[in-house]
Amino acid sequence: MTSQLFAISFNATRPSDLARFWSGLLGWEPADDGPHDGVAIVSPDKAGFRIRFLPSEEPKNGRNRAHFDLTSASPEDQRRTVARALELGGEHFDVGQLPEEEHVVLADPDGNEFCVIEAGNKFLADTGVIGALACDGTQEVGYFWSEALQWPLVWDQDQETAIQSPDGGTKITWGGPPVAPKTGANRLFFELTLPAGTEREAEVDRLVSLGATRTSTGEGPGDRVLMLDPDGNEFSVQR
Repeated sequence: MTSQLFAISFNATRPSDLARFWSGLLGWEPADDGPHDGVAIVSPDKAGFRIRFLPSEEPKNGRNRAHFDLTSASPEDQRRTVARALELGGEHFDVGQLPEEEHVVLADPDGNEFCVIEAGNKFLADTGVIGALACDGTQEVGYFWSEALQWPLVWDQDQETAIQSPDGGTKITWGGPPVAPKTGANRLFFELTLPAGTEREAEVDRLVSLGATRTSTGEGPGDRVLMLDPDGNEFSVQR
């Protein structure tokens, strides 16, 4: 069996504060992650995942390579989501969006960008409150993650790719070129976990065969293997 997406994780200067923000905005409950580091919240949906907030002293450096796109059921719902985000400590964020664009760009209290998408977006229909994790990335990296997680491609056009769990839920998308150069470690990254009975080194070898590399440090805290995908984005594999 292949690795499973355990969490989308944030390196955060204030993990508990960020967990409270996202829990309040999404309506997700705290997760009991036992020995795992940081603070986590978990989706109530079968196809959901954790969002984890790990302590980090590194300040934000430029725009993130990935951000959440939140869905809206109606224009009123979009306005409520924006108002709730601002009430919880978020703020409007300028990424050069045009006045006529209907989505709203915000940042959480740690400066991480996210969008509240207008109602009626067909691509995000039936995905849940987090419609997508939208990433800067190449077509190659979309193919890599499709194979790594065994999630089918649900979009592959003009070098833009998207994958989605067979159970539905949040899509992960990559916008194709041009891809902004990477500056330092990503604040958002994937944490993978192994199903019971899966040999970790065999799975690491499989990921390498698909195009991943092990980092120079190799091992991380909590018996994690630290790796890079074909675009140089960090991720970890843990037991």
